[in-house]
Amino acid sequence: MGRVFRPSNREAKILSKIESSKERALRFAIEQLRDVAEPLSNSIAMSFIQEKLIETKNKDDIQEQIAGSLQKLTRADDFDIDYQIAPIRHLVPYANVISLYLTSFVVEQLINHRSVEDIYGSDEQIYQCINIQVAKYIR
Repeated sequence: MGRVFRPSNREAKILSKIESSKERALRFAIEQLRDVAEPLSNSIAMSFIQEKLIETKNKDDIQEQIAGSLQKLTRADDFDIDYQIAPIRHLVPYANVISLYLTSFVVEQLINHRSVEDIYGSDEQIYQCINIQVAKYIR
């Protein structure tokens, strides 16, 4: 029979502080995202093309789709974000939620866009490409 974990009052306070600090950091990152959505979407689209992860007919369409996804992220609630990243949540340890959200968008939705001919690379490569650009704009 498994042992039931019942945190003491002190442990509960510590766990609560950790969770609230994670939520606060995510909200702060999403607030920053509102200000840098356009240049971030441009740099991600350029990075995909330079790294040859996406073969496309029109880079501007890709940039618009990524910008739309970023705008959707700024208006999303916690459930919507968790639902979007659920299939790839364990892609990398200590993942950036914004990068996971965009990776999920690319892998699940952008692949079907009319301007995308093909997407190359693994989910991890796409995540790393996105995460490098996100780290430049959001601290």
